[in-house]
Amino acid sequence: MERKLTWAPAAFAVVALFAGCQKSTTTENQTMEPVAKTYTIEQFMNTTSIGGSDFSPDNAKILYSSNETGVYNAFEVPVAGGEPRQLTNSTDNSVFVVSYFPKDERILYSSDKGGDEITHLYVRYPDGSSKDLTPEAKAKAEFAGWSHDQNSFFFVSNKRDPKYFDLYEMDLQSLSPELVMQNEQGFDVAAISRNKKYVALTKSINTNSSDMYLYNTETKQLDKLTDHPADIQYSPQAFTPDNSKLYFLTNEEGEFMALKSYDLASGNTADVEKADWDIMYSYFSRDGKYRVTGINNDARTEVKVYDTASNQLVQLPEVPAGDITGVDISDNSELMAFYVNSPTSPSNLYVYDFGKDKATQLTNTMNPEIDQNDLVNAEVIRYKSYDGLEIPALLLKPKDAGPDNKVPALLWIHGGPGGQTRLNYNALMQYLVNHGYAILAVNNRGSSGYGKSFYAADDLKHGDVDLKDCIEAKNYLAGTDYVAADKIGIMGGSYGGYMVLAGLAFTPDEFAVGVDLFGVANWLRTLQSIPPYWEAMRESLYKELGDPATDSAALYNKSPLFFAHQIEKPLIVLQGANDPRVLKIESDEIVALVKANNVPVEYVVFDDEGHGFVKKENQIEGYSAILSFLDTYLKGNTKAAGSNASSSK
Repeated sequence: MERKLTWAPAAFAVVALFAGCQKSTTTENQTMEPVAKTYTIEQFMNTTSIGGSDFSPDNAKILYSSNETGVYNAFEVPVAGGEPRQLTNSTDNSVFVVSYFPKDERILYSSDKGGDEITHLYVRYPDGSSKDLTPEAKAKAEFAGWSHDQNSFFFVSNKRDPKYFDLYEMDLQSLSPELVMQNEQGFDVAAISRNKKYVALTKSINTNSSDMYLYNTETKQLDKLTDHPADIQYSPQAFTPDNSKLYFLTNEEGEFMALKSYDLASGNTADVEKADWDIMYSYFSRDGKYRVTGINNDARTEVKVYDTASNQLVQLPEVPAGDITGVDISDNSELMAFYVNSPTSPSNLYVYDFGKDKATQLTNTMNPEIDQNDLVNAEVIRYKSYDGLEIPALLLKPKDAGPDNKVPALLWIHGGPGGQTRLNYNALMQYLVNHGYAILAVNNRGSSGYGKSFYAADDLKHGDVDLKDCIEAKNYLAGTDYVAADKIGIMGGSYGGYMVLAGLAFTPDEFAVGVDLFGVANWLRTLQSIPPYWEAMRESLYKELGDPATDSAALYNKSPLFFAHQIEKPLIVLQGANDPRVLKIESDEIVALVKANNVPVEYVVFDDEGHGFVKKENQIEGYSAILSFLDTYLKGNTKAAGSNASSSK
């Protein structure tokens, strides 16, 4: 299987990415910087978001997704540089590219309807027409890799059983699928060997533990490769080019994920690569010349490229300060596409010529009206929580903040629950900081990236120990000399939205305001209403969060909905009507109950969005509503008290 992952953005930045920062424990004595020019939300959203990449069969162009038109569409740009060309013209549903077809310029892309997450796979022909290759209305299909012979691609679909994803192979000439493996045990397809003989599978035990399996497509034999009483993660990555070994990630020997190999003939395992942090992925170029590894280095992305024959590191090109991500190597291994991203610069696409040792920037996604010197870098800080546990966080400080100009602040809580706010450009964060708000993005216990013990530290304790971490984050901000201690709010999306509601309901005196984006209000309902295609994860979620059948009392007690009468501070809620993960009724009910408290509450609903907001016009409306709310109730600008504004789009 040739690795080519469909790219999709973090719609609200439930996991926010920053880059290029130094670790620190204090910022109180920093010199105040010159005042920055203030920009509108329209100016920030006129920055273009792009992602995904693939070389055309002749290596002359690169395919990618861009929201330049307001929703994501497919674009291509010449490798030599020049104006990008738009390939799809969607005005409603976003298009996320997979790649060109291996031998012609048809393209494969993925799209859903209004954020409902029922993704289908489409072919776009050179004449501009498109065809749905997985037309079953209620079935979800996801790309699983190109065959090495370039005559087919693999995908998974739950069309046979809504709970499970079977593996199919799609012939590129007839565009007709054939069943490869029927999945009735909740497996996830992770890798397929180049000779199509083996499929590597994972099966989740809980969010901290999984097993690895090997399926033989010729004999139909299924072998379990792992046996462990303790919680250990196993994640197959790729088969070696000669089909002799399976490379996989595991934390069986320590806190972090390391790369190992499994010999298919002997069953022996061996170490391949280790780091001081989690290795996130590792894969081979098509011809096997290079192996690419990504490391989660203290919320940064660190990419390493190895020459497979010598196992020596390849010198990466000199680029502007930031993280290199999204590495894609051409079939002939002569070119490498990649992205560069930093806290003050959104992702830009580059191409590197190995032979000429030359890197060329192909896009310029920042709105030229914005001076990057007016934006702020993020820095990694750490603080002690209530029990002494050290909590990592990412700090953004307005340039004019200081002892003589104390600013309001927001805690930014990621999604997940096991997500991680990472070092990357985030337009909403920069917009809020540009308008005078300090932000501390908290990677509370339970966040990924800091070892398996830290990751498991909030299991069955949500709304308790993780909330205490957030309270200590607030105390950290209050202890600086540049934050107004009585003007600290809490903001988050998805699980982060739950933390907002939990903070306001369970600790009503701690936070001045709450900004909730599609957050869980009622765990009992959320866990009972998960989409059928999450069946493979159901038991894992129950073991981490609680089983509605047996832990109903605990889930009731950690659900803010049932304690909404305790919410006393102003709240704004944003919700997508098509959200399959956090149903709209969650937000409807919490808003109604907070209104009944005669507490200021604002509600913004988008009828054409799901679990996050991907359309620029909705982002502009939603994010400007957030700033207006904060200016009124956190910063303290004049507005009639007790507002119960509501809007739907």
